[in-house]
This record gives sequence, structure tokens and C-alpha cells, in this order.
Amino acid sequence: MSLIHATAIVDPAAELDSSVSVGPYTVIGPHVKVGAGTSIGPHCVIEGHTTIGRDNRIFQFNSLGAIPQDKKYAGEPCELIIGDRNTIREFCTFNIGSPGDIGKTMLGNDNWIMAYVHLAHDCVVGNNTIFANNSQLAGHVHVGDWVILGGFTVVHQFVRIGAHAMTAMCSVLLADLPPFVMCQGQPAAARSMNFEGLRRRGWTPERISGVKAIHKALYREDLTLDAARKKIAGLVDTQSETGPDVAMMLSFLEQVSPQRGIVR
Repeated sequence: MSLIHATAIVDPAAELDSSVSVGPYTVIGPHVKVGAGTSIGPHCVIEGHTTIGRDNRIFQFNSLGAIPQDKKYAGEPCELIIGDRNTIREFCTFNIGSPGDIGKTMLGNDNWIMAYVHLAHDCVVGNNTIFANNSQLAGHVHVGDWVILGGFTVVHQFVRIGAHAMTAMCSVLLADLPPFVMCQGQPAAARSMNFEGLRRRGWTPERISGVKAIHKALYREDLTLDAARKKIAGLVDTQSETGPDVAMMLSFLEQVSPQRGIVR
């Protein structure tokens, strides 16, 4: 208890590891669970059925676990689940899920979330992502691992963002963004693939060459989406090292809604 500031209000029913620190004037509700080593700054409100893992660093003025901004919500015990080793900077708002979807909003591990980021109800964010200041996710958005969102990126509800994708500052995503793709614009358009990001993560030249072939089939040969999928599937016959990346891309493309489509 010595790590909890005297002015903080922590409900007796909340479950905080003894190593959790809580700053001045923070309010923590009865259904909150916080894992070992997590620090919570001053003037935060953490409420709802919220579970926070280990070694997170939550800065001041965050609102985590508030009810969704959904008029259909009627008090159901939906959840916010935050993993381990995340950095959450100032003025972020993460809402719980809604009964109209999985009932959970989820943030994975090792994410770097900058100031004023909004995660609406039922968003699912993977691991090792970077969300720059003022990135805004509407409800039901799914974001893969290693994604980077530029500052002021706005994502429409139900949009999916594939692993290793990247948006430029002020991008507006109205369609699904496939894995590896870099986009920019309002609405966003595909510009290239995130080759430099893959190099920094230690990918071999052969594997990056496979991603370039995927990019060519999807964006440079004027193919329909179905034709591009067939050509991408055939890449494993000549570039075996790209097998996992081909599988990930095909899995993503198979789930694309015909109404929404992909960023082009």
C-alpha cells in the first residue's frame, strides 16, 4: 500500500499486485485487476471490468475501461483487457467492449501508445505496435502485430489493419489495409510496402524479395483481387521462404468484405 498515493481512491474490491504504484488523485474501480510492476500515473480513471497485465507504464490523465460510446449499450459486464509491458501516454481513452461483438476491447503486449489515442469498443490490437499522437480507432477495428499508425490517423469502424502495415500522418482508413502496406491520404491510398521496417526487424533479403513480389501482384499488375490472390498463392512455388508471408496475406484477403474492400 505504500506505493499508492494517499490521495488516490482505490476501491477495496480492486485487485492490485503489491508492486503496483498509483499516483495522486487516480480513481480505480471495484472490477479492476492490475498485474505486478505496473505503474499508474496521477489523475487517471480506471473503471469497468478492466484487466491490466504486468510492467505497464500508464501516464497521467488516462481514462481506461469506461462504457462504450454506443447507444445500444445497456450496462452489460463487457471488458477491457490490456497485456504486458505497454506504454500508454497521456490522455488516452480505451473503452470496454460491447455485447454486439466479442464484448472485449483488447490491447496486446509491448505496444507504444502515444498521447490522445482512442480505442473504441471491441477493438483488438496485437503486439509491438506504435500508435502516434491522436490516432483514433472506431469500434470493432482489428490491428495486427508491428503496425505503425502515423499521428492523427483515423480508422473507420470494422476496418482491419494487417501486420507490419504503416500509415502516414493524417491518414483516413475507410477500407482494410493489407499486411506490409504503407498508405497515405484522405482517404488513404497504398504507396509502397514497409520494406525498411522489415529490414530493421531482421528479415532476410530473400524474404523481403518475396514481400516485393506480393506487392507487385496486389498493386502493380492491374489485377482483380481474386486474380491477385491466385498469383500470390503461386509465389511459394518459386520463393519458398516467403511461405508464411503468403499465407498471412491470403488469410487477410480472404476476410475482406466486398463492401469495404482494401486500400488501393
